[in-house]
Amino acid sequence: MKMADGSTILRRNRPGTKAKDFSNWPDEVFEEMDSTLAVQQYIQQMIKKDPSNVDQILTMPDGQDEGVWKYEHLRQFCMELNGLAVRLQTQCFPATCTQMTATEQWIFLCAAHKTPKECPAIDYTRHTLDGAACLLNSNKYFPSRVSIKESSVAKLGSVCRRVYRIFSHAYFHHRRIFNEFEEETSLCLRFTNFVTKYTLMSKENLIVPIPECELTPGESEA
Repeated sequence: MKMADGSTILRRNRPGTKAKDFSNWPDEVFEEMDSTLAVQQYIQQMIKKDPSNVDQILTMPDGQDEGVWKYEHLRQFCMELNGLAVRLQTQCFPATCTQMTATEQWIFLCAAHKTPKECPAIDYTRHTLDGAACLLNSNKYFPSRVSIKESSVAKLGSVCRRVYRIFSHAYFHHRRIFNEFEEETSLCLRFTNFVTKYTLMSKENLIVPIPECELTPGESEA
């Protein structure tokens, strides 16, 4: 990106950059983002500005491919969910959370094994995020960050359902960690609005109470 005085801004976090200075460069309008990673860059820019401004973050720029938009958002959600997983490790142990549960009515089987089976909650969390990363970085299904086939976009719904279980376990079993993380990131609020807007999950599976979310599905189909 070139400034008015002709200088160039390198939009990279250099080695040794302190966490508080990450991504500390001027905002750029989407139309001027000349990169195959422009959608990711734009989403991250909106989150950095205000992670709780869900409407702004989820508003797709004019002319943007919807499949790429949904894909990049899900990639971002999974990256941020790693932060919640790290915090859960301080309290969610295999000996105490022997199953991936939410309420007493919900016990989830881990799909990372040849035959889905029960896993300790923290292992389920790791396996699910690893599996999501493998799929979303697969050259077979997602060879491009500019255009995505409908058959590949159709796989996003199953990823959403699995990663949402991390939110539900944290909410029902580790409420303090969930609340602190949500206060900082608004991640569950954003995710719930996202999957609702694009009908990537059914309403009855969204069991974490989100008062700010109207839960009115959009017109887009997964």
